Amino acid sequence: MKTVFFDVDTQLDFLYPAGSLYVPGAEEILPALAKLTQYAKANQIQVLSTADAHSEDDVEFESWPPHCVVGTVGQQKCAATLAVAQPGVLSSRSSSTVSPNPQIIIEKQHTDCFTNPNLTTLLASIGAQRYVVYGVVSEICVRHAALGLLQTGARVEIVTDAIRHLNQAAYEALLSEFRARGGVLTTSDKT
Repeated sequence: MKTVFFDVDTQLDFLYPAGSLYVPGAEEILPALAKLTQYAKANQIQVLSTADAHSEDDVEFESWPPHCVVGTVGQQKCAATLAVAQPGVLSSRSSSTVSPNPQIIIEKQHTDCFTNPNLTTLLASIGAQRYVVYGVVSEICVRHAALGLLQTGARVEIVTDAIRHLNQAAYEALLSEFRARGGVLTTSDKT
């Protein structure tokens, strides 16, 4: 079964207390994130990593505080989630493709990674039968990724010890909806 790890928004602005849109407790999932990245590397598993890539005046800042502005430290991925030194980048700003790479960063300007017009084509070209999803924020960006990936018909698993939420009730609602739609919950020890 062809497996792809789907790493959602593991960027400095979200994962660390000094980040501009810090998810409380996110640093606690760093060991699980590192474990998943190392496992993917050791087993030659494709890693797709979503990443916010905002301009300084991005319209999203009407809803959220400024974060992950292109070229800032906060926009960088956490080192523990880098499977390769030079990941490929799939831009959302134009029609683009990306050369094969063990890790591909999927840029986005919205909470839903499927707003990147190039993502669906990339997923079709990879042809995964199983996606393993983790990152932040569980009930927002992870939710969009996991539910969107379920629509591909592949098996989709959320790694519960490698996600972090902002709102407990919304988190529990996500897990219920995800399971009801056929998703599977797992942990980093069982991937």
